[in-house]
Amino acid sequence: MNTAVDPQALIQKMGGEARAAAAVLANMPTEVKAKALRAAAAAIRAHSTDIIAANAQDMQRGTENGLSAAMLDRLKLDEKRLEGVAAGLEAVSVLDDPVGRLIDRTTRPNGLVLERVRVPLGVVGIIYESRPNVTADAGALALMSGNAVILRGGSEARESNRAIHAALVEGVRAAGLPEASIQLVPTTDRAAVGAMLRAAGLIDIIIPRGGKSLVARVQDEARVPVLAHLDGLCHSYVDRAADPEKALKLVVNAKMRRTGICGATETLLIDRGFADLAPIIAALADAGCTLRGTDEVRAIDSRVAPASDEDWDTEYLDSILSVAMVDGVEGAMAHIARHSSHHTDAIITEDTARAEQFLRGVDSAIVMVNASTQFADGGEFGLGAEIGISTGRMHARGPVALEGLTTYKWLVRGTGQTRP
Repeated sequence: MNTAVDPQALIQKMGGEARAAAAVLANMPTEVKAKALRAAAAAIRAHSTDIIAANAQDMQRGTENGLSAAMLDRLKLDEKRLEGVAAGLEAVSVLDDPVGRLIDRTTRPNGLVLERVRVPLGVVGIIYESRPNVTADAGALALMSGNAVILRGGSEARESNRAIHAALVEGVRAAGLPEASIQLVPTTDRAAVGAMLRAAGLIDIIIPRGGKSLVARVQDEARVPVLAHLDGLCHSYVDRAADPEKALKLVVNAKMRRTGICGATETLLIDRGFADLAPIIAALADAGCTLRGTDEVRAIDSRVAPASDEDWDTEYLDSILSVAMVDGVEGAMAHIARHSSHHTDAIITEDTARAEQFLRGVDSAIVMVNASTQFADGGEFGLGAEIGISTGRMHARGPVALEGLTTYKWLVRGTGQTRP
């Protein structure tokens, strides 16, 4: 790693090369892009031993630096997870290519024919932390949607990211595409992030994927548009009409399947009319979950610690869950409106009317009925992979995949019309 290079000059160079690559990718046939991803998947499998060895270096350094168990889980690669990364590249390669897709077509009274068609965004800058699989997911989605991408991963995953990026470049090269189609910033100097945020004219959009401090910095400093992936402060609400056995299974899965992902439930809300709360609380505690709740909840199980005001606004990313009782769907929606990050919220109920009320009334990117919030994932939505889950309202919302990395342009065809 060359740390002596000027970050501003580095990003200017990378941005210029990415801009040239984006011009090539914008009109590249689907099969060529798919070939690059298939070759990249093969390269990941061929170099799996080297990639896992690189990840072991990151894991050792992370352990020595005191990373939490949840952060280490996000960082870890093994044979199974790495096969998932390779399979993810192949999954993206067979998705429908959004580039050139007709959105709508109209004919004006004067005979002008107007069409809107999807086109790539151009050059995408992605700034992320912890998860080395993002290197592959982001590179694949950007390439398949016709965009060049500049990746800036976190220092905690630097060796893993480099190893995975090398495999991606092998795939790009095998398909005859510009190597600058997928670039990885080669320095962990934080000034490089600032240079990316100021690279207007070279980078068309920035996508941050990480903790609050990273997202806040990007939103504060960016001079290019930002597609924000904010906190995953997700709620599961158990309605009085919930099936007790189904509720227990869903709540435990939503919290404990993987606690370090953004779709993990962080707050459990229970209707005061639900009669079977004790088994759910016991199952969570028995599974190793630290519970923090209101006095009502604490009266049910002595293992529940008092919840503070901060707990309702905390994304734990760990085996910790805050629990509160509410008065029906209205009470649950009011709590969610006050504390949700608008990521993913779920209701568990057998009452269709209440389910529909929840679906309509909760203002989040993903709203679920009788499903674990852990399904908040682009792969589970059939999108192949995701760059992040957008919690904002502009351009794209929810899992951002191929279509979310495109915009559109108007095509106007006339026969000699002049405007009066």
